[in-house]
Amino acid sequence: MTARRLRALVLAAGEGRRLRPLTLASPKPLLPVAGLAVVRHTLGVLAKEGFEAAALNLHHLGEQIPEALGKREGEMHLVYSRESQLLGTLGAVGPLRYFLEPADLVVVANGDSLCRWPVKELIKEHVKSEAAATLLVTERADPERFGGGVGLDAEDRLVSFRPGHDHGEVATRQVFAGLHVFSPRLLEDVADGPGDFVRDLYEPLLAAGGRIRAVRTTRDWHDLGTPRRYLEAVLDWTRGRTARRLIHRRSWIAEGAEVADDATIQTSAIEAGAVVEPGAKIENSLLLPGARVGRGSHLRDAIVGFDTVLPPATRVERRMINPQTADFTAGPEDSLLGDLVYTRLG
Repeated sequence: MTARRLRALVLAAGEGRRLRPLTLASPKPLLPVAGLAVVRHTLGVLAKEGFEAAALNLHHLGEQIPEALGKREGEMHLVYSRESQLLGTLGAVGPLRYFLEPADLVVVANGDSLCRWPVKELIKEHVKSEAAATLLVTERADPERFGGGVGLDAEDRLVSFRPGHDHGEVATRQVFAGLHVFSPRLLEDVADGPGDFVRDLYEPLLAAGGRIRAVRTTRDWHDLGTPRRYLEAVLDWTRGRTARRLIHRRSWIAEGAEVADDATIQTSAIEAGAVVEPGAKIENSLLLPGARVGRGSHLRDAIVGFDTVLPPATRVERRMINPQTADFTAGPEDSLLGDLVYTRLG
């Protein structure tokens, strides 16, 4: 990494509505992936690459984030910006101008995306190209799942953020991965108040003839926007990890989890504080802290939510299971059995 002064903004204020009820208990950036909050995976990369500081904007359950993360990630300082109302991705920079302006380069990252971010490569290409901004795009995601993706020309210049709104010939469409870099000077004319990076900064920049560069990555990337995507991200991230016993194939089991000797865990993740009783079989599933799977149960493609207790001999496939509470009850497409809500995983 160069000697440039690097600072980051990690977007962490979203409400995570599509992930409810998990996000009624935890802000989305703190949802666990292999024992670490998802945002810690991003902060760890930034700290390793020599960033002097990172700011996180806060809103939904925002007090939990500084409590969990503290003031530093390694040698990198952490600062927090509390938003009484959601300001959006670009609006987050207003209260943080004092923090961003001293930097030579600013990197913005989505706090709810999971990737072994190629930060060094992104910055190197940005400096080389002298573009106004450089965005990471992933070749591993289907553009149709993400609004059609962004359009790139034959030289990987970004020419379109939405199909039908092209500022050049589109050679291919890729998915914007939620990591971008620019000089803080790009923000000088951005008004304070709510705003969106794409709608209010990048699309007008393209329309005015500005240059935005794209860097492609083939690294695994996940947007944790829905329960299905969250499960896919966790299983992909933990695949190939060594579990405590050979019978638990291609799985990750936290040291603080309790798994009966005759339980079988296959391609799954069991977080600390979860319990798997004797004779249970867990396949392609995630057990969150406090989850308990009863004796002889069989789960496949499932998420067992925080502090959810499944009765013995439960059979579940392609569902997320959570307790019914005053803030959460079964919707029209859910099933309610006892006090447990079963939500289809797409």
